Amino acid sequence: MVHCSTLQIASAIVIPNAGGIILSRILRYNAYDSKWSNELKRPIWAPPKWAYAPIWTALFSSVGYASYIVWRDGGGFEGAKLPLTLFGAQLAINWAWSPMFFGLESTKLGLVNFTFLIPTAVGCTYEFFKVDQTAGALMVPYLLWLGFAAFLNFNVHILNQKPEEARK
Repeated sequence: MVHCSTLQIASAIVIPNAGGIILSRILRYNAYDSKWSNELKRPIWAPPKWAYAPIWTALFSSVGYASYIVWRDGGGFEGAKLPLTLFGAQLAINWAWSPMFFGLESTKLGLVNFTFLIPTAVGCTYEFFKVDQTAGALMVPYLLWLGFAAFLNFNVHILNQKPEEARK
């Protein structure tokens, strides 16, 4: 028989990973294989397309496990209401990035998303640290990647502006 905490850990890890996958299937777009996506100019330092899936899987697994630690050590959903609410909020905002950027084909909306995602993720990380140092530390690589991803999104936006948009 599988121990209850094993199922809870597995759920905490699977949920962040599954959300983006399910959302892309529901919205029926392939983020990395659309004409628009393939024609985007990217900076030379952008990671190759194949790298994103393993990076996001590792990061979502890490933050998912962090949420389990906060849930476990913070007194469940009732005791850790603020950190877990911030976690859910930043996760939902994160999941919204792909439909905004790829689904709506808008580099600008991707940037707008980051203006909400990064502060929410920073607040979540801060609250996680207050509950458990390990949980907070597990969020740090995710925050660093979000900063990198926002900078990449900004550069892709600039590189793909039409001349009339650049003047506005």
